[in-house]
Amino acid sequence: MALPPINEAHALQIQAGATGRHSGHAFENALVGAINGFRYPIQVVGSAVPHLSTGDPALSLLKYIANRLHLTSIQRASAVSTGSLATSEMGKRWLVVNGVTVSRCKSDLIVTLHPVHGAPITVGVSIKQCNNRAPTNAQLYFTTARGFVNLLRNNQVPISDQALHALRQFCGDDGFRPSNNALLSAVRKVDPRRYFWEETDDVGLKEWSRIFTTHQDKITRLLLQKAYMDDPFVPDFLLHKTKSAPSWNTTETAIYSMEELIVLSRRYQGFATRSYSVRKGSYRDPAGVEHLAPRFGIVQMQRGGQTQHPEQLQFNLEAGYFYKIQGRSE
Repeated sequence: MALPPINEAHALQIQAGATGRHSGHAFENALVGAINGFRYPIQVVGSAVPHLSTGDPALSLLKYIANRLHLTSIQRASAVSTGSLATSEMGKRWLVVNGVTVSRCKSDLIVTLHPVHGAPITVGVSIKQCNNRAPTNAQLYFTTARGFVNLLRNNQVPISDQALHALRQFCGDDGFRPSNNALLSAVRKVDPRRYFWEETDDVGLKEWSRIFTTHQDKITRLLLQKAYMDDPFVPDFLLHKTKSAPSWNTTETAIYSMEELIVLSRRYQGFATRSYSVRKGSYRDPAGVEHLAPRFGIVQMQRGGQTQHPEQLQFNLEAGYFYKIQGRSE
């Protein structure tokens, strides 16, 4: 059985052993290895990193964080991947970072920077990656209608039961499906497993429009940062590998503080819907039939759709959002 880490150095040793056994977190592990292997100190003054850049992603991340923290140099830095430690074989599913026990964490990396003066600074980093030739959607949050409503209610966003009813229709919860209505099922020509956004309860639908319009920044923040009530290291930054790269040093990345990303997302667009038709699968739409897909900022919202997750609600970051919000004033 793997030993529970007792300090930062011990956690890094355990992670080094886990890295070779698991490939699911390869990019995070590569970032960790690079950060822990750099020759320090690293000078930061005069080396500002733009949101979108090409180069060593680990070095870009460190310099970006340091600039946002107003550091002149990094005397030393270390990183731990929460994902690879969580999947360690038979190991305890927790670790200790700076004396804080971590059991569940929205951050994929926990990075500690040691400045010239003052105490070390620890931040969480959310990692997204695409290994296709062109950017694709990136999953942000996977839950249920009830789970999402509870998240909002627990964070002082009021949601009525009628709005919950509409969202359960959209997700296709058991008892809230068109197939639960015999008369409707007999004449329905589109997917019988769930109601599309425009078909859900009208009062609830209008409430959701008001909610996303009024609370867009807060909801975006919750999706980016708040997965767990007891999370000690919510992500402060996001690093997104935008697409496949021929080498480590030619990797294109988009990096943001969460505060920046939330503002840029709102400036990109408010709550809106986009028309689409189902063109593949078992329930293709008849010619001329269109539906509405809800979205706000860079966040897209859809039913999970997988057979193994028939009632799931999925939030994605729009494909290529990092190109679309470039140049927008902060």
